[in-house]
Amino acid sequence: MSETTSREDVVVNDYDNDDNNEEEQPMPQPQDLEDDLVQDVLKTGTDLREYSAEIERQLTDAENSTIESIVKEAENIALLHTQVTECDSILEQMESMLLGFQSSLGSISEEILSLQKKSITMSQQLTNRQMIRAPLSQFIEDMTVSDSLIKGIMDAPVTETEFTSNLEILNHKINFMKEQSFKETKACFDVKDTLEKLKLKAIAKIRSYLLEQIYKFRKPMTNFQVPQNNMLKHKLFFEFILANERNIAEEICAEYIDTMSKIYYSYFKSYCSRLKKLQFDENPSKDDLMGVEDTASRGLFHKSHLKHRGTVFSIGARGEVLSTQLELPIIVPHTASKTKYHYEALFRSEQYALVDNACREYLFLVEFFKVRGSQALEIFNQVTGKTLNLLKKNLQSFVDDSYDAIALFLCLQLVMRYQLMCHKRAVPALDKYWDQMTATIWPRFEYVFRMNIQSIKECDPMKFPARETGPHYITRRYAEFSAAMIGVGEGFPCEGATQLLAELREAVQCFLLRMAAIFPQRIQQLIFLINNYDLVLGVLMERTRDNSKEAESFKEQLNARSTEYVEEILSPHFGGIIQLVKEFETLIEKGQAEDLKRQESKALSLVQSFTNNWKRALEEINRDVLKSFPSLILGTSLVQRAMTQLVQYYHRFHKILPANVRPQLTNIHHIMIEIKKYKTSY
Repeated sequence: MSETTSREDVVVNDYDNDDNNEEEQPMPQPQDLEDDLVQDVLKTGTDLREYSAEIERQLTDAENSTIESIVKEAENIALLHTQVTECDSILEQMESMLLGFQSSLGSISEEILSLQKKSITMSQQLTNRQMIRAPLSQFIEDMTVSDSLIKGIMDAPVTETEFTSNLEILNHKINFMKEQSFKETKACFDVKDTLEKLKLKAIAKIRSYLLEQIYKFRKPMTNFQVPQNNMLKHKLFFEFILANERNIAEEICAEYIDTMSKIYYSYFKSYCSRLKKLQFDENPSKDDLMGVEDTASRGLFHKSHLKHRGTVFSIGARGEVLSTQLELPIIVPHTASKTKYHYEALFRSEQYALVDNACREYLFLVEFFKVRGSQALEIFNQVTGKTLNLLKKNLQSFVDDSYDAIALFLCLQLVMRYQLMCHKRAVPALDKYWDQMTATIWPRFEYVFRMNIQSIKECDPMKFPARETGPHYITRRYAEFSAAMIGVGEGFPCEGATQLLAELREAVQCFLLRMAAIFPQRIQQLIFLINNYDLVLGVLMERTRDNSKEAESFKEQLNARSTEYVEEILSPHFGGIIQLVKEFETLIEKGQAEDLKRQESKALSLVQSFTNNWKRALEEINRDVLKSFPSLILGTSLVQRAMTQLVQYYHRFHKILPANVRPQLTNIHHIMIEIKKYKTSY
């Protein structure tokens, strides 16, 4: 109540002060005049004092009302105050708890980070230990010498699997110890003596075994492939010795080289000497040349010679050494003692035996002694050197006295084929040997070949007593010989041989021309040339390919001579018509038609003569041609060629005749019917 009273006193005092100062109050300001309430008061003319008093009363009432409501709610306010105080206390406690919890979380975070760092460290340590665990375990295993290893090396026989497997382990440990010794690993000193003793024991046992296998080669009638295969099964033995005791490895290698060198030399020396006894006793001599005269006293094709050897210039079945017989088993002398062979067959057997043994030996040396390149060739030459020299000497002894060009050429081809065979077997060790063999054979082959060429060039046609138009025996020799050379060289062409064949072909063709010149009549010359060309071409076509240079050359010669022969054979019977046709065609080309009329009488006489004699002429032509050519096929082909040529001349003759003369000609169909009678079915 005291507060209320004091407020009222203050209000009254203020009101009194307002009354006393009414005259002193300032005039309303312009901005106050804009207020809506002020404007309303001014408009209504309300007394400001009353209005102010009214406002004061309203404020007093509002204040009293407020005080009353507050007094009424005093308990609630006090209760609220108490509650607020309690809440404030609770919030302080919560703040304290949260601050403590925050502090705990901070320490926990630090612990988590610490644990995380420890976890990473432990993980890295585990990884490092796992990484080193396997190498360390392997290191311990490699450095440890077990009782089973010692027992396997000391007690097990070398041929058993136990010894071989333990030898591999021992070799690995020795190599590992050497590697660690360079790193100055102290653990090496603990096992070094033990491994050294085991190594010496293993080397001693291996040396004894390998030398024992090598000594087995020396026993008579021993198949040396068996001990070789045994050595290959245990090629690890030599690898071990080579890696740990080179002196002993060299000793074993030297012992093997010495043993096998003697074995191969002894085998081939005996085999070659026995093969030589199977060769034909009679061989071609320097008198057995293509151009040498064939007489009864000494004939190259004499039957008495055929009992012992084939002809000098025909190959027969000798070429089979390059095909079906190339890889056949070698000739066994004691089973073929009653059979005689040409030299190339014996040469094939000898060289095939060398190829078989040398290839196997080279591959054995490479695999067992672990050598490559020049080292392999050096050891191979030490093993087979004496044998190869023996074979070269044997060939040289044959070549020096040989005049058998076919045998020499077959030997050359065998060398090329066996060299290719060695390459297919991946054995280059015999390349030098093959080159030397070729260098031995080729000069002699070329020499003998040129002797035959020269014999033909020097051959005098006048020395031959019989002058027949049939094929000459020199032609037959050439045909057989050239077919043999071409057929043999088809698979492996030789430029030198091709050049020699070209020279021989030219010499033979020149010889045939010289021989033809001894016949007085041109038709006889043509018959002789055609017979000889046909013989050569027939042999070449039968035994070689069609596109050889020799075949093409003789085809051209045969065609040219056949064309000329047809003209010659038609001339006695139809020469007038042929001459008239050629003259008339020449005049027509020159445009001299008036001159044709002057020849009408001559044409009429030729027509009359042809009509009376053409059938008889055809019969005579057929008879003369077939009588002149021993080859029925050649004769009939020439007959047909002559008939065809006659028909062509007859057509041309028909065209140039005047219209009033043509009806007197024999109908062409009658001529064709007659010609068909001379056409054979073969």
